[in-house]
Amino acid sequence: MEVREVTEQHTASIRATTPVEKLSEVLGPGYGEIMQYLGASGVQPAGPPFTMYHNMDMSALDVEFGFPVAAKVEAKGRIKPGKLPAGRAAVTMHIGPYDKIQEAYNRLTAFVKEKGLEMGSSCYEVYLSDPNESPPQELQTEIYFPLR
Repeated sequence: MEVREVTEQHTASIRATTPVEKLSEVLGPGYGEIMQYLGASGVQPAGPPFTMYHNMDMSALDVEFGFPVAAKVEAKGRIKPGKLPAGRAAVTMHIGPYDKIQEAYNRLTAFVKEKGLEMGSSCYEVYLSDPNESPPQELQTEIYFPLR
């Protein structure tokens, strides 16, 4: 766990509300929709996919998900230009299945409190490995808590 200075990144993303148990049903097709849009636009992702959580209501998660891109993209349907925020963030790496990620969130929350830091209103995950290519125990996910 560490506090890191992160730079702002343009994104191509979709924002949706979903219960946590249906999250994968929303994210999977949504990432595909964004990749299809980027390909048709001649734009390459500038990094791995992310999911930003604007709340922690497990029955109605407000999520924004997509890919970082080098420059602002045009909106098309559900796909909108966005940004991952610049500034200080508390960051940790979770290695393992997504259904065990809460343990990493708990450790990062304790770290932030221990350091006397204040979290912003959103947090996000960056997926460094593809769940279609890596076994669940080897999945690597960075968790970011932007700080105030």
